[in-house]
Amino acid sequence: MKLRTRRGGYSTELAKEIISDSKSVISLSTELEPQYVWDKGHRTDQISGFQAWFAQEELGAFKIKFEHEVKLPPFLSEVDFVDLEACQVRNNVYFKAKDIN
Repeated sequence: MKLRTRRGGYSTELAKEIISDSKSVISLSTELEPQYVWDKGHRTDQISGFQAWFAQEELGAFKIKFEHEVKLPPFLSEVDFVDLEACQVRNNVYFKAKDIN
C-alpha cells in the first residue's frame, strides 16, 4: 500500500483512509501482547501499552496498540474500535485505539 508522506503524529483521518468502514475488521489475537518501555537500548519492566492483531479484507493483518488492558473478543470475532487513530512513520503505519466494541 502506498501512502503519501504525512507529518504530525496520530490522526483519525489517516485511520479512516486506511481501514475501510464498509468492510469488517476481524480479531486475530486471543491474548494481549504487553509493550515495554525501552531505556538506553534495554527493555525495562514498565509496560507502556498492549497490542493485539486484527485483519481486514484486502488490507491483511495489522496491530493496534491500547494504552490499557482491554477485553479481547473471541478469535475471529467482528470488532469496532473506540477512537481509532493511525500514524505514518516513513513507510510504516501504526495504529492505536482506546477500546474495542
